[in-house]
Amino acid sequence: MSRDHVQPAPNGSAEAEYLELLTRDASVEAYERPVLAARAEGRSADRIAELEQAKRLALRVRAELEGRRRREAELSALFETAHDLAGLRDLDAVLQAIVQRARSLLGTDVAYLTLHDPARGDTYMRVTEGSVSARFQQLRLGMGEGLGGLVAQTTRPYVTDDYFEDARFQHTRTIDSGVSDEGLVAILGVPLMLGPHVIGVLFAADRRARVFEREQIAVLGSFAALAAAAIDTANLLTETRAALAELERANQIIRDGSAVIERASDVHDRLAELVLRGGGVHDVAAAVSEVLDGTVLFTEAGAAPAEALEASRAEGHAVRHGGEWIAAVAAGGELLGALVLRGQQALDPVDQRTLERAAMVTSLLLLARRSAAEAEHRVRGELLDDLLDARDRDPRLLRERAARLQADLDATHVVLAARLDGPAADADEEAAARRRLWSAASHLAATRHGLAAARDGGTVLLLPLGAGDTATELAGRTARHLGTAVHQPVTVGASAPVTGLTAHPETVAAAYAEGRRCLDALHLLGRAGDGAAAEDFGFLGLLLAGERDVAGFVGRTIGPVASYDERRGTDLLRTMDAYFSCGMSPARTKDALHVHVNTVAQRLERVGRLLGEDWQTPARALEIQLALRLHRLAAPDRR
Repeated sequence: MSRDHVQPAPNGSAEAEYLELLTRDASVEAYERPVLAARAEGRSADRIAELEQAKRLALRVRAELEGRRRREAELSALFETAHDLAGLRDLDAVLQAIVQRARSLLGTDVAYLTLHDPARGDTYMRVTEGSVSARFQQLRLGMGEGLGGLVAQTTRPYVTDDYFEDARFQHTRTIDSGVSDEGLVAILGVPLMLGPHVIGVLFAADRRARVFEREQIAVLGSFAALAAAAIDTANLLTETRAALAELERANQIIRDGSAVIERASDVHDRLAELVLRGGGVHDVAAAVSEVLDGTVLFTEAGAAPAEALEASRAEGHAVRHGGEWIAAVAAGGELLGALVLRGQQALDPVDQRTLERAAMVTSLLLLARRSAAEAEHRVRGELLDDLLDARDRDPRLLRERAARLQADLDATHVVLAARLDGPAADADEEAAARRRLWSAASHLAATRHGLAAARDGGTVLLLPLGAGDTATELAGRTARHLGTAVHQPVTVGASAPVTGLTAHPETVAAAYAEGRRCLDALHLLGRAGDGAAAEDFGFLGLLLAGERDVAGFVGRTIGPVASYDERRGTDLLRTMDAYFSCGMSPARTKDALHVHVNTVAQRLERVGRLLGEDWQTPARALEIQLALRLHRLAAPDRR
C-alpha cells in the first residue's frame, strides 16, 4: 500500500484523515480519495460535506506549506549566491552558479544570461545552463530583436507562453533559428540593471507551453539583481587592480629613471672616450651592447631591412622591425649603414636615445674613416683608369700596385658600368648625386677587394667574382646596393667574367665596352634601376647597343595580342612562345603547356585573327619571335 493511500476509519473525523495526509506529504490526488470512498460507501450528505470542507482546508494548508518551502529554497539560493558574490574571485563561476540556481528553482529546461556589448551595440550569450544547441549558445541579439532585445530596450521583464506565436517583439531569422534549434516555447526574461542602464538579460525557458507565475518572475528578478551586482563588483575589482598596477608601474618608472640616467651618463662617457682614443665602429657597438643589455651590430646599408632603414633615416629615430631595433647611420643624404639592436623587445625613451646617439657617433667615425680612405679610393681609381686606357704597362708593377690595395688582378673579375637613373633638379644636384655614386662605389670596391673609378658620367667597377657566383647576380646585387646607398635608382650593366688582367690589361677596356652596351640595352628595355650581364642578352645586346625604338617595335609586332591578354586574362603570348619553341608543332605545344591540342588550335586561331593570317610566314615569324623575346626581357619577372 502506498503512503498516499489512507483507509478512513468508519467513525474517524475528517480533520484527522486530512491531517494524516498532510503529515505524510501526500500528493494532491490523495486528497480526493476520502471523499470518493465516503460516496462509495453511501455515507450521509453531511459526512461528505464535512470531508469536502476538510479537503479544501487541507489543500490550502498544503499549498501554504509548499509556498513556504519554495520561498525558503529561494531565500537559501539567494543567500548562497550573495555569499558567492561576497567572496567573488571568478566572475564566470558566479554567473554560472546564478543561472544554475535560477533554472533549478523555476524548474525550467533551460536558463541563460546575455550581456550588452558596447562595441557592437548588441547583446551576446555569456552563460547557458541546459542548452544543447551550439547555434543557440552563440546567438547575438540586437536592441529590440527577440524577447531579450525587447527586455533590454524597455528595461522591463517580459514573458511569453509561446515564443513563435508572440508578435510583441521583433522576430529575426537568426534568433528564431537558434530558438528553434533549442526547441524553446515558453520564455521569461528579466533585465540586469546597473543604475538606469541595462547591461544584460537573465532568462528562464521551457521546451513546452508554460505560464510563469508572478512569484517566479520576482525570483528571477532577484537573481538578475545579484548577477548585475556581481558584474559591477568584478568591474570595480578590475578597475582597482588596474589602478594599483598603474601606480606600481609609475613607481617602477621612477625607480628605473635613476638607473636609466646613470646608464645614459655611462654610455656618453664611453662614447666620448672611444672617439678620443680613435676607436672604431665595432668598438661603439660593443660599448652600447653592454649599456643596453643586448647585442648591437653594425651592418651595411644593403644588409639592413630597407623599409625600416628608410623610416629611421626619415624620422631621425630608431625604429622597431620584428624583434630588432634599427637606427640608421647617415651623413647628409647618404645612408652609411645601420646599428641593429637584438635581444630587446622594448626600449624606454632614454635607451632609444642612447642607440640613436651611438648611430650618430658611428656616422662621425665612418666619415672620418672615409676621409682617410678617399686617398686610397683615388689610388684605386687611378689604377683602374690605367687598366682602362690600356697603355703599355708593366704587368709586375700592375700586380704590385693592386696588391697594396688588397686586390688580386690574377683572379676572375667582372667589369660593371653603373649609371644614375633618377631625375635631377639642376646641374648641381646631378653633380652631387654622381659624387655620392662614386663614393658608394669606391666604398663597395674597397670592401670587396676591387677597383672603382668615375667615368663617362657614371662609375665603373672591377669586382672579383666569387665561386658559384654569376655576373648577372653580381650586377643585380650591385644595382640594389648602390641604389640604396644614394637613394635613387642605379642601373648596372656587367661584362662576361674576365681573367689574366695583368698580362692582358686591354681586356679591361673591352669588358667595359661590353658592360656599357649591356647598360644601354637595359635603358632601352625600360629596366632602369636593374642589373644584368651581357650573357643575359646574347645577340640582342648588339642590336640594342644603339638607339632603338624597342617599345614601338614590340607594340607594332605583337601589341594586339598583348592587349588582348591584358583585357581578357588569356595566355596567347605564352602559347605563341611555346609554339615557336616546339618547332611550330601543336602536338608538342600542348604537352609543353599541359593543355588539350584543341585548346592550342583555338588559341592559335585567335592569334591569326589578331595578327593576320600570314603571321606564321618565315619573315613575320622571325619578327614575332624577336618581339616575344624583347617583351620577356623587358619584364623579367614574367619568366
